[in-house]
Amino acid sequence: MKRNWEALVLKAMGGRDFRLTVLDAESVGGAYRRLLVNGGGLLESCGVHPTMWIRLWFDDGGRPHQRAYTLVDPDPATGRFHLEFALHDGCAARWAVAARAGDTIDATVQGTAFQLPDPAPRHLYLVGDAASLPAVNSLLDAAADIPATLWLEYADEGEQALPVRARKHHEVTWVPRKDEGRYLVETVCAALPAADDAHYWFACEAASTRAVTRHARRTLGVGKHQVTSLGYWSAR
Repeated sequence: MKRNWEALVLKAMGGRDFRLTVLDAESVGGAYRRLLVNGGGLLESCGVHPTMWIRLWFDDGGRPHQRAYTLVDPDPATGRFHLEFALHDGCAARWAVAARAGDTIDATVQGTAFQLPDPAPRHLYLVGDAASLPAVNSLLDAAADIPATLWLEYADEGEQALPVRARKHHEVTWVPRKDEGRYLVETVCAALPAADDAHYWFACEAASTRAVTRHARRTLGVGKHQVTSLGYWSAR
């Protein structure tokens, strides 16, 4: 598939390209598709870190289209990892539904970079949703001993059944998506505390992510180095 200007820009910015091979596929809760893939040297070349994501390239009616996906349970020893796709209308979901063992897809690694602070924070405050849940889970695994407070937005009741890798010292609150995400923002802003020894990780719908980040930084006075935020999708 011929790449577009986005691919050229990513390449110029240091993006590295890999070809993934599908090894297995399974349905998750009826609304998601999980694929096991061989990374084609991606893990060996780039290493692994919590919340790591890649850009996949799809054929959208003859035009290249890229979407970002979080690596689920990457295993450097085998070079394998899982990818999870929400089954809504779009070229990515259509590809995932049709994918079979032996199929391949191109991926670019560029822009992903996150490390837990050193020294480790005494508490984590996380805001996410079904789209960013794989990243949330990878962060909970990496920081399994750190107390955490999570707010997870759900668009339908079934999303609350998605697995959250929370431990006994992790508090999880599911928040329904209402008023175009404003309800999540109001809920989080009313409960979020300011703490010098905490880290704040926000990754949900883009406008909601910006609003919660703005509240943490401007209203609560949280230091820039304490906040990681990334809009995972856009409602507009």
